[in-house]
Amino acid sequence: MKLPTGHWQALLRHCQQSGESHGAVVRKALADYLDLDHQTLWQLSTSTAVVEGVFGGALQVKDLLDHGDFGLGTFEQLDGEGILLDGVCWQARADGSLIKAPPDEAIPFWVATHFQAERQISVIDIVSIEDLGARIDPFRPGANLFVAIQIKGVFERVEMRTVSRVPEGVGLLEASNNQAMVCIEKVSGTLVGFWSPEHTTSLNIPGYHFHFLSDDHSSGGHVLDLKADSLEVELDFQSNLRLALPETKQFLEADLSHDISEQLHRAETKPQD
Repeated sequence: MKLPTGHWQALLRHCQQSGESHGAVVRKALADYLDLDHQTLWQLSTSTAVVEGVFGGALQVKDLLDHGDFGLGTFEQLDGEGILLDGVCWQARADGSLIKAPPDEAIPFWVATHFQAERQISVIDIVSIEDLGARIDPFRPGANLFVAIQIKGVFERVEMRTVSRVPEGVGLLEASNNQAMVCIEKVSGTLVGFWSPEHTTSLNIPGYHFHFLSDDHSSGGHVLDLKADSLEVELDFQSNLRLALPETKQFLEADLSHDISEQLHRAETKPQD
């Protein structure tokens, strides 16, 4: 594509000021002109439903690719942690296995997007998952928009959990008490994650939420803690949210009126000694 000199100089100025890449700006401009979905986060079900134990399958893995090539979630009755990366969906189970999720595998909760990095940063000497979040915080556009986050590098340590399949009627907090936990060291891989605003607690998991996939596809799961010398971070700012609510009997009859903030925090974070 050949741009007039004025357009090119304006593009350079914008990228220098915003930190966005040339490609990201051009993609957004074309998406606006052609009326295409962009900066759109697609979500199946809600965090409240998950906390209350609504784990019945509402869609299938093959439906995910209609809505994104990047994301995370879980499977029917919490049968493992899900990682969607480069259009491939992986299923990490509590027995330590990691497989490509079958297309007809049922899913109760997922978040996905078509990932296009708008900002890249490098971070060094990361001592914990909280430290990683603090390094990313200044580059988020504020406290009220979603951010998709892809992080690559060699990790000195990654602590993960994988939930086990549970019977119907068991809530997330009870299920997390029986999670399989593992710590792997000196592993190359990718963090797939999102930052969600505090005001969306009833819909999503507020703050940072990461799943991990090793480059050799031998391990994956929900990240509880980590340590790394150097990581490359890519951010994709999400200003649109598309929410798909299940029409299953279990969802339609569930009481989703409770405040689930405390239960969600306890279920999603590293257990305290």
